Amino acid sequence: MGLMDNLKAKLEPAKDKVSGLAQQHGHKVAHGLDKAAKVVDEKTKHKHSDKIQTGTGKAKDAMDRLAHKDGGGAAGPSAPPRTP
Repeated sequence: MGLMDNLKAKLEPAKDKVSGLAQQHGHKVAHGLDKAAKVVDEKTKHKHSDKIQTGTGKAKDAMDRLAHKDGGGAAGPSAPPRTP
């Protein structure tokens, strides 16, 4: 076993715990992200609103993926099939 395999094995219980916490407190995290985005947007005098909203959206999406992680599912988001 390599170093990375050892680290992955030791971090697996923490990953499961974080996923459980994300399921329990996801709404609080989303609310905190919105509050932080609002404060930053006001401090920058709305010069970077689009970037702040994009970053907030990505953070919320990551939180949702973490909270809805299946035990046997594939890692990462799955894209819907494209239609020609």
